Amino acid sequence: MALHDRLPRHLFTQRGWGLLAAGAISLLAAQIMGRRDLLTLAVLLIVLPLVSLAGIRLVKPRFQVYREFNPSPVETNAASTVRLAVGRTSYAGGHAIMEERLPPRFGESPAFRFPARSATGGISRYEYHLRASQRGQYLIGPVTAEFTDPFGLSLHRQAIDDGDTLTVTPAAVDLPVTGLAGARGNDGITATRTRANPSDDDVMTREYRHGDPMRRVHWPATARHGVLMVRQEESVTTPEATLILDQRFTAFPGGPGPGHGGNPTVNGREMASSPAFEWAVIAAISICTHLSDRNYALRLLDPRGEPAFLRSPSSPEPEAEEFTGASGLLAIAESLAAIHLSGPHHAARDHGPDSGPAVFDDHLMDKLSAHRMRGPVIAVLGKVTAAEARALAPGAGYGANAFAIIVTDRPADAEESLEILRRGGWRAVAVATSIPVPVAWSEFDQGGGGQATAAADVRRGAEVGR
Repeated sequence: MALHDRLPRHLFTQRGWGLLAAGAISLLAAQIMGRRDLLTLAVLLIVLPLVSLAGIRLVKPRFQVYREFNPSPVETNAASTVRLAVGRTSYAGGHAIMEERLPPRFGESPAFRFPARSATGGISRYEYHLRASQRGQYLIGPVTAEFTDPFGLSLHRQAIDDGDTLTVTPAAVDLPVTGLAGARGNDGITATRTRANPSDDDVMTREYRHGDPMRRVHWPATARHGVLMVRQEESVTTPEATLILDQRFTAFPGGPGPGHGGNPTVNGREMASSPAFEWAVIAAISICTHLSDRNYALRLLDPRGEPAFLRSPSSPEPEAEEFTGASGLLAIAESLAAIHLSGPHHAARDHGPDSGPAVFDDHLMDKLSAHRMRGPVIAVLGKVTAAEARALAPGAGYGANAFAIIVTDRPADAEESLEILRRGGWRAVAVATSIPVPVAWSEFDQGGGGQATAAADVRRGAEVGR
């Protein structure tokens, strides 16, 4: 190994080490030869790198970093372009080697020189690409700068910013059209007729248009507004689909816990998940995208009736449970980026089936009844006991249709729970993680959901024996 490779690289450049070596040799020669001029030269050669080292640590160059992700957030397996703009805010000169620190799963950290050859206005711009195969939130950066003094003798490395968080959301898959919309139609929009003789309090009116029949003229409104007004006989309503997303440790057993390297991470901290729960997350974003494209408003709850993203560190609004439009779908995707399993670990095995917070109880039923019969209710579940299935079964009466997907490594073990849900009005299937989400979704229209009566036919207050 060369002598230079044994020297610390964070103190001096090759030029600096060379001057120190020359100074040491000159000092030895001055002692041997008794030459004062050599002694002066030796002192100069040794002091100059040391002064440079002290100066670069006392007067540190200051930088400003702007980092942009495009797109942000980004879906799994999609490329995101990272654009960096770095400018010096101090008067110190010299060049710097900069490196963008990345999480290990992104590969080698990119390095670049500052200032760049294409720098304009004192700002150097750089660009590179990232691609993540796992959802989560990742700290990109900070940028570390290794800069030298104006003479190129000493080195100093420091972080010049705090980094920024890149949110990687689960990617939705296309789902086949199923008969989930009931009488409202697959577009999620229904025309609701008003009563034959609407009152002045609830009638909807608009200005008369050429061609409107005179029988639709609303004379009281015409008198109030001074212009001819007609009844709006149809109003367009947008139903709300409710999705129940199971997030319990006990519902998704058998998966790797934190520390196994395959789970989503939040700024370097691994979250609790499992292959079955990852399947459920992809199903959730796919179903939400499928319904949003058909103009459904979305409401997401957990098995306790709380907002589904209350414990998600990536959620922009953890307490929100209702989402509409493209912005709402984006908020759902962001919230799913770092959602994780929660609740007692192995509670059923260690403390009995009644341990932990109650699920599928009256609180959830109250939430479902608040928007009764407006749209479908969909439950994406993990392992569900027979008692939990009996508690959830009446929920089918609060939607135009009710669908339940049980994600389990052994679908045969879920037959009892499936039968209970089907008797309650749910179209229920149990799937393994090896089954693609679109295939599981299509089973609802292929008889895989059982011969269940549509939830729209389940009368209010329908009860299943507990």
